[in-house]
Amino acid sequence: MNTKIKKSFEDTKLLFRSIPSVVTALFTISVVAMNLLANKTVYQSQYLALDGGILVSWLSFLCMDIVTKAFGPKAATKLAVFAMLTNLLVCFIYFIVSIIPTTEDYSEFNRIIGGTWFILLSSTVAFLVSAVINNFLNRAVGSLFKKNPDGKLAYVCRCYVSTFIGQFFDNFVFATLTFMLFAPIFWDGFSWTLLQCFTCSLLGALLELVMEALFSPLGYAVLKRWKADGVGEEYRRRNGI
Repeated sequence: MNTKIKKSFEDTKLLFRSIPSVVTALFTISVVAMNLLANKTVYQSQYLALDGGILVSWLSFLCMDIVTKAFGPKAATKLAVFAMLTNLLVCFIYFIVSIIPTTEDYSEFNRIIGGTWFILLSSTVAFLVSAVINNFLNRAVGSLFKKNPDGKLAYVCRCYVSTFIGQFFDNFVFATLTFMLFAPIFWDGFSWTLLQCFTCSLLGALLELVMEALFSPLGYAVLKRWKADGVGEEYRRRNGI
């Protein structure tokens, strides 16, 4: 057991030395930004509800898709856990700032950055579930392309399928936990039906898939550059990828 823990720890250290820092930074920032931007609803109808987080959610999934292709699904999941822990730390700092008394009225500012505990819990669970689904499904779809696994068609298929399904579960888990479990208790009986959760999650995933399609050429170009530069070769050799 100690040997396995030590190997996992060494693999994780090597992983974070191998992933270009720009990708780690952009991914972590996008996760933190999604949590903050989710406080504002930018569009709402009977069948669709979108918050400000949709403007950066594509970046999170794009980064996970790139890391999954280059380093494997376990590596991308470790990166997701790191970003999640960073987000929880930032939320804790936000909360501390929000409860510090001041002479001026910062009540609205405090309400926004202070957050709501069950929304944070729902978003954290949803993000981790969707990250695992996205990363391992991405690899599974990619494994179907035996002849040219590094080709553009393989990259597009693995990214589009995993992003759509991952985003759907992200939206659906968050919606069901927030609006079916917690909201009826803490928001004076306000709730969504299961159909509303499903419909909003499906339409939201479709819209997020469009945004992924717009930026997927960037991800493919990054992977080609990494391959040419030998990025992550030591990690792949160590883990047989």
